[in-house]
Amino acid sequence: MAGLSSNTPLPVDITLHSVSRMLEVKFDDGAQFKLPCEYLRVFSPSAEVRGHGGPMKTIPGKQAVNIIAIEPVGHYAVKLVFSDGHDSGLFGWDVLYALGMEHAVNWQDYLNRLAASGFSRDADQPE
Repeated sequence: MAGLSSNTPLPVDITLHSVSRMLEVKFDDGAQFKLPCEYLRVFSPSAEVRGHGGPMKTIPGKQAVNIIAIEPVGHYAVKLVFSDGHDSGLFGWDVLYALGMEHAVNWQDYLNRLAASGFSRDADQPE
C-alpha cells in the first residue's frame, strides 16, 4: 500500500460484533459502516483473493465465517484473522472505507459471480 493520502478518513472506532458476525467501523468524517465478516473475507485485499495481478477470485462457502482477531498494523491498517484460518490481508483505512462505501455494489457483484460459477455461500458444498 502506498500509504495514506491526506484526505483518507481515519477510523475512530472498530467494534467486532461476534454474534451477528459484523465489523462496525466509524470514521472521523462521520461515516459508519457495519460490514459482514463474510463480505470482508471474500473481499480481502490478500493475494489469495485479489490474485497476483489477475482477476479477483470468487471465494465460495464463507457464509458462516467470523473474525477471531483484529491486529493493528502500525497506524495505517488492521490484519483480520478469520475463523477459516485466512489472515494474510491487510485492511488499510482506505480499503475499509472503500469496502464500506461500495458494499451494496460489491456484494451484488459477488452474488452474481457465485451464481455464474455455480457456487454457493454455504460451506457444505463440494469445492
